[in-house]
Amino acid sequence: MSEELTEAAVRERLDEIVDPCSEANGSDLSIVEMGLLDEIEIDDGHVHVDLLVTSPHCMMAPVFVEEIDERVGGLPGVDSTSVDTDAGMQWKPDMISEEGQRKREQARSYPKGATAAQNPE
Repeated sequence: MSEELTEAAVRERLDEIVDPCSEANGSDLSIVEMGLLDEIEIDDGHVHVDLLVTSPHCMMAPVFVEEIDERVGGLPGVDSTSVDTDAGMQWKPDMISEEGQRKREQARSYPKGATAAQNPE
């Protein structure tokens, strides 16, 4: 008997996708931690994800679509995926999760070029 596809399983896979901009500043926040995940819809093997982007000029949307298709598409019971993004006008920094904000502050406190992984507490 196969496992039922759940929103929690999809969210777990989405939490593995690191926002490239946060990676560039050393905080390595997932799209979930960044508050970019707006909605997950599951319908008969199809998973649809609505994402927010941080600005109208965000160039990472195609990267997110590819990563979501790879990671979520690999879940048992997923036949197809689709992703929609907004126009970059809704996201605000206060949408970052508490854990994400902690990681962000931690990254700001390290010497330039160092990361939390290189400086464990």
